[in-house]
Amino acid sequence: MGSRGRTPGAPPRRRFPRRSNGLSSRTSDADFRAAALNAVLANRFFAQPSGPDGVRSYARWRERKLALRPRGAEELVVELRDARDPSAAELAEIRRRCAIANMAVYASPRAAASDKDIPRILGERLGLGALRTNPLADEDGISSLETRPEKSALGYIPYSNRRLLWHTDGYYNAPEERIRAFILHCARPAASGGENRLLDPDLAYILLRDADPAYIEALSAPDAMTIPANSGEGTAPRPARSGPVFSDDGGALHMRYTARTRSIEWARGEALRAAVAFLQRTLDGASEHVLSVRLAPGQGLVCNNVLHDRSAFADDPAPGAGRLVFRARYSRRVEAP
Repeated sequence: MGSRGRTPGAPPRRRFPRRSNGLSSRTSDADFRAAALNAVLANRFFAQPSGPDGVRSYARWRERKLALRPRGAEELVVELRDARDPSAAELAEIRRRCAIANMAVYASPRAAASDKDIPRILGERLGLGALRTNPLADEDGISSLETRPEKSALGYIPYSNRRLLWHTDGYYNAPEERIRAFILHCARPAASGGENRLLDPDLAYILLRDADPAYIEALSAPDAMTIPANSGEGTAPRPARSGPVFSDDGGALHMRYTARTRSIEWARGEALRAAVAFLQRTLDGASEHVLSVRLAPGQGLVCNNVLHDRSAFADDPAPGAGRLVFRARYSRRVEAP
Protein backbone atom coordinates (compact mmCIF):
# COMPACT_ATOMS: atom_id res chain seq x y z
CA MET A 1 0.00 0.00 0.00
CA GLY A 2 0.99 3.63 -0.39
CA SER A 3 3.30 5.50 1.92
CA ARG A 4 1.88 7.89 4.50
CA GLY A 5 4.48 10.53 3.58
CA ARG A 6 4.54 13.02 0.69
CA THR A 7 7.15 13.60 -1.93
CA PRO A 8 7.97 17.17 -3.03
CA GLY A 9 5.38 18.40 -5.52
CA ALA A 10 2.90 15.62 -4.73
CA PRO A 11 -0.74 16.68 -4.25
CA PRO A 12 -2.09 17.07 -0.74
CA ARG A 13 -3.54 13.90 0.72
CA ARG A 14 -6.96 15.42 1.46
CA ARG A 15 -9.16 17.25 -1.00
CA PHE A 16 -12.60 16.74 0.52
CA PRO A 17 -13.70 19.81 2.54
CA ARG A 18 -15.24 19.19 5.95
CA ARG A 19 -17.40 20.95 8.47
CA SER A 20 -17.94 19.62 11.95
CA ASN A 21 -20.62 17.21 10.62
CA GLY A 22 -18.36 16.03 7.76
CA LEU A 23 -21.03 16.66 5.11
CA SER A 24 -19.91 19.91 3.51
CA SER A 25 -19.76 20.52 -0.21
CA ARG A 26 -18.53 24.11 0.16
CA THR A 27 -14.99 25.16 -0.61
CA SER A 28 -13.15 28.20 -1.92
CA ASP A 29 -12.76 28.77 -5.66
CA ALA A 30 -8.99 28.30 -5.45
CA ASP A 31 -9.33 25.07 -3.49
CA PHE A 32 -11.97 23.81 -5.89
CA ARG A 33 -9.82 24.50 -8.96
CA ALA A 34 -6.86 22.71 -7.37
CA ALA A 35 -9.03 19.79 -6.33
CA ALA A 36 -10.63 19.56 -9.77
CA LEU A 37 -7.21 19.46 -11.45
CA ASN A 38 -5.98 16.74 -9.13
CA ALA A 39 -9.23 14.83 -9.70
CA VAL A 40 -8.64 14.82 -13.45
CA LEU A 41 -5.08 13.62 -12.94
CA ALA A 42 -6.18 10.92 -10.51
CA ASN A 43 -8.80 9.70 -12.96
CA ARG A 44 -6.28 8.90 -15.72
CA PHE A 45 -5.66 5.21 -15.85
CA PHE A 46 -2.48 3.53 -17.05
CA ALA A 47 -3.10 -0.10 -17.94
CA GLN A 48 -0.15 -2.48 -17.72
CA PRO A 49 2.51 0.11 -18.69
CA SER A 50 5.71 -1.02 -20.33
CA GLY A 51 9.06 0.71 -20.33
CA PRO A 52 10.42 3.33 -17.91
CA ASP A 53 7.95 6.06 -18.97
CA GLY A 54 4.98 3.77 -18.48
CA VAL A 55 6.17 2.66 -15.07
CA ARG A 56 6.64 6.27 -13.96
CA SER A 57 3.19 7.24 -15.30
CA TYR A 58 1.56 4.39 -13.40
CA ALA A 59 3.46 5.31 -10.24
CA ARG A 60 2.17 8.90 -10.44
CA TRP A 61 -1.39 7.71 -11.04
CA ARG A 62 -1.15 5.30 -8.12
CA GLU A 63 0.27 7.99 -5.83
CA ARG A 64 -2.56 10.39 -6.64
CA LYS A 65 -5.25 7.76 -6.18
CA LEU A 66 -3.94 6.76 -2.74
CA ALA A 67 -3.33 10.35 -1.66
CA LEU A 68 -6.75 11.66 -2.66
CA ARG A 69 -8.94 8.69 -1.76
CA PRO A 70 -11.66 9.37 0.84
CA ARG A 71 -10.97 8.01 4.32
CA GLY A 72 -14.65 7.73 5.20
CA ALA A 73 -18.05 7.65 3.51
CA GLU A 74 -18.89 11.10 4.89
CA GLU A 75 -16.30 12.55 2.50
CA LEU A 76 -18.40 11.38 -0.44
CA VAL A 77 -21.44 13.46 0.52
CA VAL A 78 -22.65 16.43 -1.51
CA GLU A 79 -25.58 18.39 -0.11
CA LEU A 80 -28.13 19.43 -2.71
CA ARG A 81 -30.46 22.32 -1.97
CA ASP A 82 -33.00 20.94 -4.45
CA ALA A 83 -32.34 17.52 -5.98
CA ARG A 84 -34.81 18.26 -8.77
CA ASP A 85 -32.84 21.35 -9.78
CA PRO A 86 -29.18 20.91 -8.71
CA SER A 87 -26.94 23.92 -9.20
CA ALA A 88 -23.89 23.92 -11.44
CA ALA A 89 -21.66 24.08 -8.36
CA GLU A 90 -23.42 21.10 -6.76
CA LEU A 91 -23.11 19.05 -9.95
CA ALA A 92 -19.43 19.98 -10.16
CA GLU A 93 -18.93 18.70 -6.60
CA ILE A 94 -20.53 15.37 -7.54
CA ARG A 95 -18.29 15.16 -10.61
CA ARG A 96 -15.20 15.97 -8.56
CA ARG A 97 -15.86 13.24 -6.05
CA CYS A 98 -16.53 10.78 -8.86
CA ALA A 99 -13.28 11.83 -10.52
CA ILE A 100 -11.34 11.18 -7.33
CA ALA A 101 -13.20 8.18 -5.89
CA ASN A 102 -15.48 7.05 -8.75
CA MET A 103 -18.46 7.71 -6.48
CA ALA A 104 -20.41 10.37 -4.63
CA VAL A 105 -23.38 10.38 -2.26
CA TYR A 106 -25.95 13.14 -2.57
CA ALA A 107 -28.25 14.24 0.22
CA SER A 108 -31.31 16.37 -0.34
CA PRO A 109 -33.45 16.46 2.80
CA ARG A 110 -35.88 18.99 1.32
CA ALA A 111 -36.84 16.72 -1.59
CA ALA A 112 -39.63 14.15 -1.48
CA ALA A 113 -37.65 10.97 -0.95
CA SER A 114 -40.05 8.88 -3.04
CA ASP A 115 -39.77 11.19 -6.06
CA LYS A 116 -38.66 8.84 -8.84
CA ASP A 117 -37.76 11.79 -11.07
CA ILE A 118 -34.75 12.63 -8.88
CA PRO A 119 -32.35 9.96 -10.23
CA ARG A 120 -33.58 10.61 -13.77
CA ILE A 121 -33.00 14.37 -13.47
CA LEU A 122 -29.58 13.92 -11.89
CA GLY A 123 -28.55 11.48 -14.64
CA GLU A 124 -29.60 13.98 -17.29
CA ARG A 125 -27.89 16.93 -15.59
CA LEU A 126 -24.68 14.93 -15.17
CA GLY A 127 -24.66 14.16 -18.89
CA LEU A 128 -25.07 10.40 -18.52
CA GLY A 129 -27.33 10.17 -21.56
CA ALA A 130 -30.00 7.57 -22.17
CA LEU A 131 -30.85 5.01 -19.53
CA ARG A 132 -29.52 1.48 -20.07
CA THR A 133 -32.63 -0.54 -19.38
CA ASN A 134 -33.15 -4.25 -18.69
CA PRO A 135 -36.14 -6.63 -18.90
CA LEU A 136 -37.02 -6.21 -15.22
CA ALA A 137 -36.85 -2.41 -15.22
CA ASP A 138 -39.99 -0.29 -15.01
CA GLU A 139 -41.51 1.15 -18.16
CA ASP A 140 -39.50 4.35 -17.72
CA GLY A 141 -36.21 2.40 -17.69
CA ILE A 142 -35.57 2.85 -13.96
CA SER A 143 -35.71 -0.23 -11.72
CA SER A 144 -37.73 -0.17 -8.50
CA LEU A 145 -35.73 -2.45 -6.21
CA GLU A 146 -37.96 -3.83 -3.47
CA THR A 147 -38.89 -7.25 -2.15
CA ARG A 148 -40.79 -8.95 -4.97
CA PRO A 149 -41.20 -12.72 -4.46
CA GLU A 150 -42.19 -13.34 -8.09
CA LYS A 151 -38.87 -11.91 -9.25
CA SER A 152 -36.62 -13.22 -6.49
CA ALA A 153 -37.97 -16.74 -7.14
CA LEU A 154 -36.36 -16.52 -10.58
CA GLY A 155 -32.98 -15.86 -9.00
CA TYR A 156 -32.95 -12.06 -9.08
CA ILE A 157 -31.50 -11.32 -5.64
CA PRO A 158 -31.90 -7.49 -5.87
CA TYR A 159 -35.65 -8.12 -5.55
CA SER A 160 -35.25 -10.06 -2.30
CA ASN A 161 -34.18 -9.15 1.22
CA ARG A 162 -31.19 -11.51 1.03
CA ARG A 163 -27.63 -10.26 0.99
CA LEU A 164 -26.26 -9.28 -2.39
CA LEU A 165 -22.68 -10.39 -2.98
CA TRP A 166 -19.90 -8.14 -4.28
CA HIS A 167 -20.24 -7.27 -7.96
CA THR A 168 -20.21 -4.57 -10.58
CA ASP A 169 -23.45 -3.96 -12.46
CA GLY A 170 -23.90 -5.56 -15.88
CA TYR A 171 -21.08 -8.07 -15.48
CA TYR A 172 -23.18 -10.39 -17.69
CA ASN A 173 -23.60 -7.80 -20.48
CA ALA A 174 -21.92 -7.80 -23.88
CA PRO A 175 -19.04 -5.29 -24.21
CA GLU A 176 -21.16 -2.92 -26.29
CA GLU A 177 -23.80 -2.95 -23.53
CA ARG A 178 -21.49 -2.39 -20.58
CA ILE A 179 -22.71 -0.36 -17.62
CA ARG A 180 -20.33 2.51 -16.90
CA ALA A 181 -22.36 4.39 -14.29
CA PHE A 182 -25.42 3.99 -12.13
CA ILE A 183 -27.48 5.92 -9.60
CA LEU A 184 -29.16 4.39 -6.54
CA HIS A 185 -31.79 6.61 -4.91
CA CYS A 186 -33.29 5.64 -1.56
CA ALA A 187 -37.04 6.21 -1.37
CA ARG A 188 -37.54 4.08 1.76
CA PRO A 189 -34.84 2.36 3.82
CA ALA A 190 -35.29 -1.06 5.40
CA ALA A 191 -36.38 -1.32 9.02
CA SER A 192 -32.93 -2.80 9.66
CA GLY A 193 -29.99 -3.79 7.49
CA GLY A 194 -29.64 -3.02 3.80
CA GLU A 195 -26.21 -1.38 4.03
CA ASN A 196 -23.98 -1.13 0.97
CA ARG A 197 -20.22 -1.61 1.03
CA LEU A 198 -18.32 0.15 -1.73
CA LEU A 199 -14.86 -0.18 -3.26
CA ASP A 200 -13.39 1.97 -6.02
CA PRO A 201 -12.24 -0.43 -8.80
CA ASP A 202 -9.11 1.68 -9.23
CA LEU A 203 -8.11 0.84 -5.66
CA ALA A 204 -8.91 -2.84 -6.21
CA TYR A 205 -6.55 -2.74 -9.20
CA ILE A 206 -3.80 -1.12 -7.12
CA LEU A 207 -4.18 -3.63 -4.29
CA LEU A 208 -3.95 -6.56 -6.71
CA ARG A 209 -1.00 -5.09 -8.58
CA ASP A 210 0.84 -4.32 -5.36
CA ALA A 211 0.36 -7.93 -4.27
CA ASP A 212 1.52 -9.43 -7.59
CA PRO A 213 1.55 -7.88 -11.09
CA ALA A 214 0.75 -11.36 -12.46
CA TYR A 215 -2.69 -11.00 -10.88
CA ILE A 216 -3.47 -8.08 -13.19
CA GLU A 217 -2.24 -9.92 -16.25
CA ALA A 218 -4.43 -12.92 -15.43
CA LEU A 219 -7.52 -10.82 -14.69
CA SER A 220 -7.05 -8.84 -17.92
CA ALA A 221 -7.14 -11.95 -20.13
CA PRO A 222 -10.00 -11.84 -22.68
CA ASP A 223 -11.47 -15.09 -21.34
CA ALA A 224 -10.79 -14.57 -17.63
CA MET A 225 -14.45 -14.77 -16.55
CA THR A 226 -17.35 -16.41 -18.39
CA ILE A 227 -21.03 -16.06 -17.53
CA PRO A 228 -22.78 -19.13 -18.96
CA ALA A 229 -25.82 -18.77 -21.20
CA ASN A 230 -29.12 -18.10 -19.48
CA SER A 231 -32.15 -19.85 -20.95
CA GLY A 232 -34.10 -20.64 -17.79
CA GLU A 233 -37.87 -20.44 -17.72
CA GLY A 234 -39.17 -17.00 -16.84
CA THR A 235 -35.81 -15.27 -17.31
CA ALA A 236 -34.45 -13.16 -20.14
CA PRO A 237 -32.44 -15.36 -22.54
CA ARG A 238 -28.76 -14.50 -22.76
CA PRO A 239 -25.82 -16.13 -24.54
CA ALA A 240 -22.61 -16.99 -22.71
CA ARG A 241 -20.41 -13.94 -22.08
CA SER A 242 -16.65 -14.18 -21.76
CA GLY A 243 -14.41 -11.25 -21.02
CA PRO A 244 -11.73 -9.74 -18.80
CA VAL A 245 -12.20 -8.49 -15.28
CA PHE A 246 -10.04 -5.40 -15.93
CA SER A 247 -9.94 -3.51 -19.21
CA ASP A 248 -8.88 -0.07 -20.43
CA ASP A 249 -12.07 1.70 -21.48
CA GLY A 250 -10.97 4.76 -23.41
CA GLY A 251 -8.43 5.80 -20.77
CA ALA A 252 -10.59 4.80 -17.79
CA LEU A 253 -10.46 1.51 -15.93
CA HIS A 254 -13.47 -0.74 -16.38
CA MET A 255 -14.06 -3.65 -14.01
CA ARG A 256 -16.37 -6.61 -14.62
CA TYR A 257 -16.76 -8.83 -11.58
CA THR A 258 -19.09 -10.91 -9.44
CA ALA A 259 -18.38 -12.83 -6.26
CA ARG A 260 -21.01 -15.41 -7.14
CA THR A 261 -19.67 -18.95 -7.28
CA ARG A 262 -22.64 -20.50 -9.09
CA SER A 263 -23.04 -19.94 -12.84
CA ILE A 264 -19.56 -18.45 -13.10
CA GLU A 265 -16.68 -20.03 -15.00
CA TRP A 266 -13.14 -18.81 -14.40
CA ALA A 267 -10.39 -19.59 -16.89
CA ARG A 268 -7.74 -22.04 -15.80
CA GLY A 269 -4.42 -20.91 -14.40
CA GLU A 270 -2.72 -20.66 -11.03
CA ALA A 271 -2.25 -16.88 -11.27
CA LEU A 272 -5.94 -16.32 -11.98
CA ARG A 273 -7.04 -18.58 -9.12
CA ALA A 274 -4.69 -16.77 -6.76
CA ALA A 275 -5.87 -13.35 -8.01
CA VAL A 276 -9.56 -14.20 -7.50
CA ALA A 277 -8.83 -15.56 -4.02
CA PHE A 278 -6.83 -12.44 -3.11
CA LEU A 279 -9.60 -10.14 -4.31
CA GLN A 280 -12.22 -12.08 -2.38
CA ARG A 281 -10.15 -11.91 0.82
CA THR A 282 -9.80 -8.16 0.34
CA LEU A 283 -13.53 -7.67 -0.15
CA ASP A 284 -14.48 -9.90 2.78
CA GLY A 285 -11.82 -8.48 5.09
CA ALA A 286 -11.56 -5.19 6.95
CA SER A 287 -9.82 -3.21 4.21
CA GLU A 288 -9.42 0.49 4.90
CA HIS A 289 -10.41 1.14 1.27
CA VAL A 290 -13.90 -0.34 1.64
CA LEU A 291 -16.54 2.25 2.59
CA SER A 292 -19.94 1.49 4.13
CA VAL A 293 -23.11 3.44 3.38
CA ARG A 294 -26.70 3.03 4.54
CA LEU A 295 -28.70 5.44 2.42
CA ALA A 296 -31.37 7.46 4.18
CA PRO A 297 -34.56 8.68 2.48
CA GLY A 298 -33.67 11.28 -0.14
CA GLN A 299 -30.04 10.19 -0.37
CA GLY A 300 -28.46 8.50 -3.34
CA LEU A 301 -25.25 7.03 -4.72
CA VAL A 302 -23.84 8.25 -8.04
CA CYS A 303 -20.91 6.21 -9.28
CA ASN A 304 -18.82 4.92 -12.14
CA ASN A 305 -20.02 1.34 -11.55
CA VAL A 306 -17.99 0.70 -8.42
CA LEU A 307 -17.73 -2.64 -6.67
CA HIS A 308 -20.59 -2.94 -4.20
CA ASP A 309 -22.59 -5.38 -2.13
CA ARG A 310 -25.70 -5.15 0.06
CA SER A 311 -26.36 -6.71 3.43
CA ALA A 312 -29.52 -8.67 4.16
CA PHE A 313 -32.36 -6.60 5.56
CA ALA A 314 -35.69 -6.77 7.35
CA ASP A 315 -38.65 -4.77 6.08
CA ASP A 316 -41.22 -2.84 8.04
CA PRO A 317 -44.27 -5.14 7.90
CA ALA A 318 -46.70 -2.27 7.31
CA PRO A 319 -48.13 -2.17 3.76
CA GLY A 320 -46.07 0.07 1.47
CA ALA A 321 -43.36 0.56 4.10
CA GLY A 322 -40.72 -1.86 2.79
CA ARG A 323 -37.30 -0.92 1.47
CA LEU A 324 -37.50 0.81 -1.93
CA VAL A 325 -34.49 1.95 -3.94
CA PHE A 326 -34.61 3.32 -7.49
CA ARG A 327 -31.76 2.24 -9.77
CA ALA A 328 -30.81 4.02 -13.00
CA ARG A 329 -28.05 2.58 -15.19
CA TYR A 330 -26.04 4.29 -17.92
CA SER A 331 -23.54 3.56 -20.68
CA ARG A 332 -21.58 6.76 -20.01
CA ARG A 333 -19.28 7.57 -17.12
CA VAL A 334 -19.58 10.61 -14.89
CA GLU A 335 -17.07 12.95 -16.47
CA ALA A 336 -14.57 14.94 -14.40
CA PRO A 337 -15.32 18.65 -13.77
